[in-house]
Amino acid sequence: MAFSNTYLLSPSSLYKLNPVLFSHRRCSVALSRFHLRILKPRFFVAAASDNGVFTSPEIAKSFDFTSEERIYNWWDSQGYFKPNFDKGSEPFVVTMPPPNVTGSLHMGHAMFVTLEDIMIRYNRMKGRPTLWLPGTDHAGIATQLVVERMLASEGIKRVELGREEFTKRVWEWKEKYGGTITNQIRRLGASCDWTREHFTLDEQLSRAVIEAFIKLHEKGLIYQGSYMVNWSPNLQTAVSDLEVEYSEEPGSLYHIKYRVAGGSRSDFLTIATTRPETLFGDTAIAVNPEDERYAKYIGKSAIVPMTFGRHVPIIADKYVDKDFGTGVLKISPGHDHNDYLLARKLGLPILNVMNKDGTLNEVAGLYNGLDRFEARKKLWAELEETGLGVKKEAHTSRVPRSQRGGEIIEPLVSKQWFVTMEPLAEKALEAVKKGELTIMPERFEKIYNHWLSNIKDWCISRQLWWGHRIPVWYIVGKDCEEDYIVAKNEDEAFKKAQKKYGKNVEIYQDPDVLDTWFSSSLWPFSTLGWPDVSSEDFKHFYPTSVLETGHDILFFWVARMVMMGIEFTGSVPFTHVYLHGLIRDSQGRKMSKSLGNVIDPLDTMKEFGTDALRFTLALGTVGQDLNLSTERLTSNKAFTNKLWNAGKFVLQNLPNRSDESAWERLLAHKFDKEEYLLTLPLPECWVVSKLHVLIDAVTTSYDKYFYNDVAREIYEFFWGEFADWYIEASKAHLYQSENEAVSSTSQAVLLYVYENILKMLHPFMPFVTEELWQALPNRKEALIISPWPLPSLPRNLTSIKRFENLQALTRAIRNARAEYSVEPAKRISANIVANPDVIQYISKEKDVLALLSRLDTQSINFTDSPPEDVNQCVHLVAGEGLEAYLPLADMVDISAEVQRLSKRLLKMQNEYDGLLARLSSPNFVEKAPEDVVRGVREKASEAEEKLNLTKTRLSFLQSTILVSE
Repeated sequence: MAFSNTYLLSPSSLYKLNPVLFSHRRCSVALSRFHLRILKPRFFVAAASDNGVFTSPEIAKSFDFTSEERIYNWWDSQGYFKPNFDKGSEPFVVTMPPPNVTGSLHMGHAMFVTLEDIMIRYNRMKGRPTLWLPGTDHAGIATQLVVERMLASEGIKRVELGREEFTKRVWEWKEKYGGTITNQIRRLGASCDWTREHFTLDEQLSRAVIEAFIKLHEKGLIYQGSYMVNWSPNLQTAVSDLEVEYSEEPGSLYHIKYRVAGGSRSDFLTIATTRPETLFGDTAIAVNPEDERYAKYIGKSAIVPMTFGRHVPIIADKYVDKDFGTGVLKISPGHDHNDYLLARKLGLPILNVMNKDGTLNEVAGLYNGLDRFEARKKLWAELEETGLGVKKEAHTSRVPRSQRGGEIIEPLVSKQWFVTMEPLAEKALEAVKKGELTIMPERFEKIYNHWLSNIKDWCISRQLWWGHRIPVWYIVGKDCEEDYIVAKNEDEAFKKAQKKYGKNVEIYQDPDVLDTWFSSSLWPFSTLGWPDVSSEDFKHFYPTSVLETGHDILFFWVARMVMMGIEFTGSVPFTHVYLHGLIRDSQGRKMSKSLGNVIDPLDTMKEFGTDALRFTLALGTVGQDLNLSTERLTSNKAFTNKLWNAGKFVLQNLPNRSDESAWERLLAHKFDKEEYLLTLPLPECWVVSKLHVLIDAVTTSYDKYFYNDVAREIYEFFWGEFADWYIEASKAHLYQSENEAVSSTSQAVLLYVYENILKMLHPFMPFVTEELWQALPNRKEALIISPWPLPSLPRNLTSIKRFENLQALTRAIRNARAEYSVEPAKRISANIVANPDVIQYISKEKDVLALLSRLDTQSINFTDSPPEDVNQCVHLVAGEGLEAYLPLADMVDISAEVQRLSKRLLKMQNEYDGLLARLSSPNFVEKAPEDVVRGVREKASEAEEKLNLTKTRLSFLQSTILVSE
C-alpha cells in the first residue's frame, strides 16, 4: 500500500475532513485539543491473479474458507475501513456495542456484527463517509471475577494484594487476553475503523465519565443514600437488574406461627415464606382489610418468633392478596423489594439482618455470624422444637442469581450513589415523540415509552476495584453523607477541601467504582470526542447514525444512552435504533450450556464459511428471535457454492483477456439506455430488466433496514432467475449461435448482471463476493469500495411478460416429461399453438426453448391451431393463448407404458385397500394412539389421490392405443 506524506490540517480544512466532529466556528478550538496526523491512502487494485491474495474460480473448485483471513487483512491494509470524508456527503456512523473485554465470540456477537457490517458496507458503497467505531467494555464485575479466580488458583486473595497491585494485575490480564474478542470479531468480517478502537477505561473515555458525573452532580441529579439494591454476597457489590437472572428452582415453603401479643394460645397468625431467616428483619404483619378471618387482630401486635418477644404491628393493606397462601404477609423491608416499597409508603422502620458477605448480623441475635443458608436450616429446626414451625412443603420458586458469580442475589438496603432519572427520561421520551429517534421495530416504542414513564432512580455505584473510581473525596472526621468533595482528580479535590475546611484538611476517595453501564451510556458520543468537542458541535453536526443491538437491553443501555446523549450533547446520540432478537436453536429454545445446544460461531465458520453464517443470521426479521439450524447453514453454504459456480461459468464464457477487439465489443454495451435495452434478445432484455427492478427493490429494503427482505430478494433472483434460467438460456446464444454479435451480447449481459449481483450481495457475504469480483477482468477498484448500482435504470415490462410466458411453456413441457418418465437426454417434438404475436417472439427464441425444454429443434412447429392428431398428444396449457401438444408416441412406448402402469395400479390398489381395512376396524380406530390413526388416514388420502391420477393416465394411454388402431 502506498501512502502520501503526513498532512498537518489547518482550521479551515478540519471541518472538511471530519464534519462529524468539527464545525467551522470551532475549528481553532479543536486544533488546540487534537493532534491530528492523517495518512491518506492511494487505492490501487492488482489483478486477482497477480496480487497473491485472491483465487479465481477458474482454478479453484470451490471457495476456500481459509482465504477469508487473507482477504480481510488485505482490506485492512488498503485502508478501506476508514471513512473518506472528502466525499462531502452526510456521514453514516455506527457505534459498536462494546463487548466485554472478558468475552469470547458467541452467536449474539455474530448477529450484531453481521447486521452492523451490512449497514456499514452498504452505506460505504453508496458513497457516504462511513465510520464504524469499535471497542470493548472493561466489564467491571466480569473482569474482576476472572482475575480473582486466576489469583485464587495461585493461592492469592485480592485483599492480600491491595487495590493498587490488584488493579495492576487486571491491566496485565487485559493486555494479554483482552484482544481475544476483537480478533474474533475481525474473523466475522467486521469492517471497523480499528485505528479508532476504544476501551471504556481509556484516558479519553475516563475523562468523559468523570465529566458526566460532575455535571450531573452539579445539577443535583446525583445523590447518595441508603436504598434497596440487588446485592451479590460473593462479589460483595450491588449489581444491576440486567446482571440478575431468574430461574425456576425447587425449594421449600415454610409455614410459621406468629402469636398475637396479649392473646390466648389459639390467637396466632400463620405466614408462609421461602426465606425464614429474614423474619429477624420483620417490622410488621399485614392482612387484607376485607379478610374477615383476621379483622379482629388488626391494630394489635404480633410476636416475632425467636426474637425474645419482639413485637410488630398487625396492619391492614389492600396490597395483601387474601386468597394467596394463608392471606397473611410478613413485612421484611430490608430484604424484599415489594416489602421495601410498602414500608416506605406506610412509614415502617427498615431492619437489615444481613452482613455484606451473606452472614446474619447482630440483629439476628443468637444467629449472628451464621451463613444465611446455615441459619435457615438451624432456625427451622428450632421453630419445629418450639411448636412455631407448622409445616415445611416442597415449593418451586423464582430464584434470582448473579449472572456472573451464580450465587443467589439478596435484596439488601445499602448505601449507594444514585442518579435521579425522571428529568432525563422526559427528554428521551420527547425525542421519540418528535421523531428525532426512530426505534425499529416500531412496537418497541411502546415498551420504551412505558419504561421511561415509570423509571426508577439508577444505582450507579459498585463495590469493586476495577472500573472508574467515583470522583468523590470525603473529609477525615466529617460526616460522609454531608461533607464530601466532587472533583476531576485528587489535586483538585484537595484544593477545594482546603478552601472549604482549611489547609490541614485530610481527604480520602470513595472506594467504590461506577456501574459499567454508566460509562457505556456515554459510549456513542465519548468515542467521538466528548467532552473535548463541545455540545454545540454535536448538536449541529452530529451524523446520521444507527445503533444496532439486542432488544433485551433496550432499557438498560439504549434508553440510558439516549438520555445521556441529550443531556450532554443536546441531541440524540443516534437517529435510529435497530433491535434484533435472540438466536435460538432449531427447536426455538434459548441456547445454554445446560441444554447442550450452544452453537459456536467459530466452529460454524470453519465448517460452513463466514458468508453462509452471516447470510443465515441476516435472514431474521427485525426484532424477532431467529431459530438457527444446521439445515439453514447447509442451505446457505450451498448458496455460496452456487455463487462460485456461476462465477466460474461467467469467467469461462468471457473473451480471452488478450482479445482486445472482443472486449471492446463487450464493453460497448450500454444497459442504462432504454433504447438499447429494446434491441436485446428476449432472454437478455428480460434478465437485465429484472435486474433493474431488483436493484430498486433491494435498495429500498436496504434503506428501510429490511435486511431479511434484501437477502430473500437477491437469493430468489440469483438462484431462481439468473442461475436457473438465464445462465441456461444463454448457452443457446453462446454455444449454438454463429452470430458473434449475439454471443457478445450474452457475454456482456452475463458479466453485467453477475457483477451487480456481487455488489448487492457484498454487504451480506463480503468474502466470497470480493474473491469473485477480483477474478472478473478489468476491475478498477475493490468491491468493498465500488459504487452501488444506480437506481431507476430502464426496464421493459413487455419483455418480462413475454419471457414469463416462455418460462411457463418450458415448465409445462418439463412437467410432462417428468410425468411420463421421458429420459433426460431424449429430445422430443412439440407443436406450439398461440396467436401470431406470441408465435413471433417465441419462435425467435426457438433455440432457447429447445435447450430449456429438451426439444428437437427440427421438430418444433409453431402454429395458430391444434394439430390433427390431437388425441394422440399430451395437451399442455402454459397460459392464456399459449398451448403445446406433445406427440405421445415421441415420448414413450405406449404399449409398454400401459403394461407398467397396469402393474403399478394393481399394487397401489392393494396398498389402498389395506389402509381402508385398518380404518374400518373398530379395534384399530378405538384402541390405537390418536396420532397413529391420524397418520393412517393421511396415508389413505394420499394413496387415493395417487390412485386416481394413475387411473386417469392409464385411461388416456389406453384411449390413445384405440385411436391409433
